[in-house]
Amino acid sequence: MRLERRHETSRAALVLAPIGAVLFTMLVSALLVLWAGAPVGRTYALLLQGGFGSVFAWSETLTRAIPLILTGLAATVAFKARLFNIGAEGQLFAGALAAVAVGGMHGGTGFELQPWLLFPLMMLAAAVAGALLLLGPALMKNKLGVDEVVTTLLINFIVLLGVSALLDGPMKDPTAMGWPQSVSLQPDVELGKLVAQTRVHTGLLWAVSLAVIVWAIFKYTVLGFDIRAVGANARAAEFAGVPVTRTVVMVALLSGALAGLAGAIEVAGRTSYVTLDMSPGYGYTGIVIAMLAGLHPLGVIAAGVFVAGVLVGADTMSRAVGVPTYIADVIVAASLIAVLVATLLTQYRVRMTK
Repeated sequence: MRLERRHETSRAALVLAPIGAVLFTMLVSALLVLWAGAPVGRTYALLLQGGFGSVFAWSETLTRAIPLILTGLAATVAFKARLFNIGAEGQLFAGALAAVAVGGMHGGTGFELQPWLLFPLMMLAAAVAGALLLLGPALMKNKLGVDEVVTTLLINFIVLLGVSALLDGPMKDPTAMGWPQSVSLQPDVELGKLVAQTRVHTGLLWAVSLAVIVWAIFKYTVLGFDIRAVGANARAAEFAGVPVTRTVVMVALLSGALAGLAGAIEVAGRTSYVTLDMSPGYGYTGIVIAMLAGLHPLGVIAAGVFVAGVLVGADTMSRAVGVPTYIADVIVAASLIAVLVATLLTQYRVRMTK
């Protein structure tokens, strides 16, 4: 048995591959549901109802989708240039800390700046923090050949340990009754609610707008062309005159900035302060979302909402039929594997040899 590269892949195959992968994942996950002693049809119905069956469910799903869309965009930008950024989790926390450092109360007063100036400074600081965190691994890969998967993954652990130290030290909120959390943002720089009496905030508009901007960059700019060329074949792109090093630097800055903004928007829109559990792995889940979307920026929106709906609906499912919520994590993780296999089969066909 061997793999033979296809000369051409139809657009329908590219669209149907992630859909088929999700359906295959649901079929495989049904075995786990049966093992847990629950009816498959009712369990999946409750999963969908919990994620999309009411206004409240939609509000919770969209709230969860905001950081997922942004980290999915960060992964999409990097992966397009074959810069495998596994460090979005650390970049998210770096952005969140930078946002609190600029827009926090700091003893009750905060910086004496007008909100119209403080808010963009806060977002800029978050974007810069995330971008700088990815710039080092990107340059090490480009200049020294150091594997960016290893470096970005290790930096995640370093950042989380640093965040823990800061939340118990210099950035600890003295009014938090000993709980390890940062100082709160000034109320003037927090994001407003998008729908009254829900948790959906205007960060959703940020996420959708940034997805459209990234899509426009890919489709209409020289940078987008350079990113695609470097991702297809870096050596051939360099031979053709594409500035590979400059493109990799731009990709690192853009990808890291998006992940950093995810942290800032999560703080400004939902939590108001930083804690170690503010992200249940948004940075890692963003990789799944990017792959489900086929590395298409607009597809990231749909993939982010789908994954968020599964994660939110799992709570309803668990309460109603007693199936562990970890099945939702299994569905998300299995989706990644299924999508990778489906993508492989769109590019290669399996030939049986004697």
